[in-house]
Amino acid sequence: MSRWPGSSPIPPPGPLRTLAWATLTNTVGMGLWVAGSALFLTRSVGLSTRSVGVGLTIAALLGLIASVPFGRLADRRDPRTLRAVLQLLQAVVAASYLLVDSVAAFIVVAVLSALLATGNLAVRAALVAAVGGPQGRVSAFATLRAVANLGTGAGAVLAGLALVADTRAAYQLLVLGNAATFALSAMLVMRLPPFPPRSAPAAPKRGLGPALRDAPFITVGATSAVLSLHSVVLTLILPLWVVSHTAAPTVLVAAVLVTNTVLTVLLAVRLSRGAQTATPAARTMRRAGLTLAAAMLLLAGTSTLPAGPTIALLLVATTVYTIGDLWHAVGGTGLAYDLAAPEFVGEYQGVAGLLNGLAGAVGPALLTLLILDGGRLGWVALALLFAVTGLFTPRLTRWAVLTRRPSTPTPERPPVPAGGGSASSVGHRTAYGSAPPSNT
Repeated sequence: MSRWPGSSPIPPPGPLRTLAWATLTNTVGMGLWVAGSALFLTRSVGLSTRSVGVGLTIAALLGLIASVPFGRLADRRDPRTLRAVLQLLQAVVAASYLLVDSVAAFIVVAVLSALLATGNLAVRAALVAAVGGPQGRVSAFATLRAVANLGTGAGAVLAGLALVADTRAAYQLLVLGNAATFALSAMLVMRLPPFPPRSAPAAPKRGLGPALRDAPFITVGATSAVLSLHSVVLTLILPLWVVSHTAAPTVLVAAVLVTNTVLTVLLAVRLSRGAQTATPAARTMRRAGLTLAAAMLLLAGTSTLPAGPTIALLLVATTVYTIGDLWHAVGGTGLAYDLAAPEFVGEYQGVAGLLNGLAGAVGPALLTLLILDGGRLGWVALALLFAVTGLFTPRLTRWAVLTRRPSTPTPERPPVPAGGGSASSVGHRTAYGSAPPSNT
């Protein structure tokens, strides 16, 4: 993939632009579903909020089992075709929400959606790296993340129309629109050239696969998973903190999210430079940990100020947070790309997705207890966790690099990432909201 100057999220004509259009289409559906699904499930379907919460938790946990198997499949099949097939299946499952009329039916559909979304994360990483190539895969990841933020924002605006109407028909159109974006994205993906594997790796006859036995990779991947807890801060903890612990008006929650989205679009490509291989990517992760720690400390100070200074401090903290978020995304991605065994890249991506998924599963309960109940000391504790994780990542990466066997990329299919990065994964929805990070 050719590189292009500047920090524009719009790539030049070629495969990456095609993939960007597919991502934009898919994430418009993500925005529709994230913004409107809660009201659809409660006001239109008639489920209780507790039933929705329990069902989504069950779906998220069961969805994790698809990560490694689909990763292994991505090692043996063309990721372009496999992703398109999975997206068509996701379109069918998304549309089937129209048939939900009970808690049991909701859980079935939610679990199927989570399994497909989690499995597709591994396939997506293979496709992004095949399109980007060894020298452009991190930049491709960052580009697609910026595009995904545009798509999600546009979808959320469109969902607002359904929320204003607040009718069964409006919610049905929202669901069908979400399903349609999966199908259209699959059609766009199929416009890419195929990327068949040069040779299928031998599957392990028994026991764990190579990625699950790769302790250095799992250790480094765990640092990225720990830092990915920051996504829970933005989407769950910070809105609740603003409402319950600060003097800022509730509308500031929307301002924080808009600020994060705009900065991501503007800075994602620019901040992706210099993280193509493990050593510089580890340094980027160190910067990410320290920057995220600084953002947490700024947020800790918002509980004792009057409204005006609180608003200013929250926006400053959001800016610092977004820079740390973007550094974490590209640093984690660069590490996972460079540390993966090329012949088992899909399986490695599946393991990385499993680590991030576990962090996403425990994050809401953990951070709710730590921060919303612990107050300022909770923010300080989280800042310390981020800082220590970032500082230790380069040392752990040096150990991991020493265990790697050198490999030579092939022109037919370059090395593919094992996945990593932040909590805003490109183009995937679980039953309710976005899938756990990687971040595009």
